Amino acid sequence: MKLSDELPVDHRLATVYRIGAGLCGAILLAFGILGFTNQLAFFDTSGTHVAGLSTNGLLSLISVVVGLVLMAGAVIGGNVASMVNMTVGTLFLISGFVHIFILDKGANVLDFGMSNVIFSFVMGLLILTFGMYGRVTGGLPHDNPFWRSRHPEEAAREDAARRGAAAGPPRVTGGGVGRTLR
Repeated sequence: MKLSDELPVDHRLATVYRIGAGLCGAILLAFGILGFTNQLAFFDTSGTHVAGLSTNGLLSLISVVVGLVLMAGAVIGGNVASMVNMTVGTLFLISGFVHIFILDKGANVLDFGMSNVIFSFVMGLLILTFGMYGRVTGGLPHDNPFWRSRHPEEAAREDAARRGAAAGPPRVTGGGVGRTLR
């Protein structure tokens, strides 16, 4: 099964995935561009702040690249945007956990401060929420493609019942004894 088979292109969930990817991508792109406008050194760890977060040229570059990836996911939409959101959100959470342990160490080449760690957690959870929306919640409606893929037999029964209801009740022809049903 391909990713595109799981979710119809025009499904309403695709809008949520696109908005999430576009919004978060724009935030990261703006942060990265602000870092570049300050002409930061690539591996500087002196604590230069942009928009309340410590940064350097490398973190600005990573922010621009990840922002562009999220924006590309928003343009493509559908399952691609959802998967990009879930992947990037997970990477943000991992980054937050890694950087919390290396805050005051030489391995902190991205010049993360505690505000960056908190931002990484918040942004990761936000992006992940946009990516998982409609996929993992309990009580999904039966027209949701993810519910349908998890319950194919019940979805087939509902489709058959819907087709039967759309055809209407059987029509009666003839006037009396020996009438036929069509």
